[in-house]
Amino acid sequence: MKRKAFLIDITECVGCGSCYEACKEQNHLPQTSDDPLKDSLSDKTYTIVEQRGDYFVRRMCQHCEDPTCVSVCPVGAFTKTEVGAVLYDESKCLGCRYCMQACPFQIPRYEWGSLKPRVQKCIMCYDRVKNGELPACAEACPTGATLFGDRDEMIAIAKQRLAENPDKYYQHIYGLEEVGGTSVLYLSPVPFEELGFNTKLLKTALPNFTHEALAKIPTLVTVGGVLLTGFYWLTNRKNEIAREKFEEQKKQNLRGEE
Repeated sequence: MKRKAFLIDITECVGCGSCYEACKEQNHLPQTSDDPLKDSLSDKTYTIVEQRGDYFVRRMCQHCEDPTCVSVCPVGAFTKTEVGAVLYDESKCLGCRYCMQACPFQIPRYEWGSLKPRVQKCIMCYDRVKNGELPACAEACPTGATLFGDRDEMIAIAKQRLAENPDKYYQHIYGLEEVGGTSVLYLSPVPFEELGFNTKLLKTALPNFTHEALAKIPTLVTVGGVLLTGFYWLTNRKNEIAREKFEEQKKQNLRGEE
């Protein structure tokens, strides 16, 4: 299967929140705001729509072509799939949150209120895409502001729109080259920095720097692996103790009510 991508055309977005609601329903996420335009990314909200002046801008995981979260995770909890989605395996996660620190778009969110916290973010409706379906948000968009398909095709569409409507669009495809490219591409009527985008990102994939650094310190990596194993055990043990205390407190409360 070819690498997929979103193409988000900000000129077509009307801020209806259909993508927001579809994502909530698809991922069985609770309602966190009565107004999609006033919500923010969290462990219970994977995509939002921000109003920036006269325009509406979707925010979500960018599914980088060469993801930094994959590169920095010491236990391989993140993977870049063949279709382009960046997935997370909670069974491997040790809770170090390096992914949150390393993400150039500040996307991953942590379940701070959970006894067994996980990292949460958009996964591009991976199961749907594997079955040949559109992601829920793209299927729900009533204006075509969110398109989805082969990444090469999305790039071609974006370039065609820029060429045919030079007065309508700012002449740049955001995500085409930023941090080595992403699987979420944007078109905008104004310079991207005016809409809150980080326009100071390198064009080089950030993991390249990680690989260079790690290549120089193989001993540290080996020792680090041992330490991380210990840290993983301690973190899990801490969660188990907290969970046991929580369950015991719940039992005591029930006995008190009787």
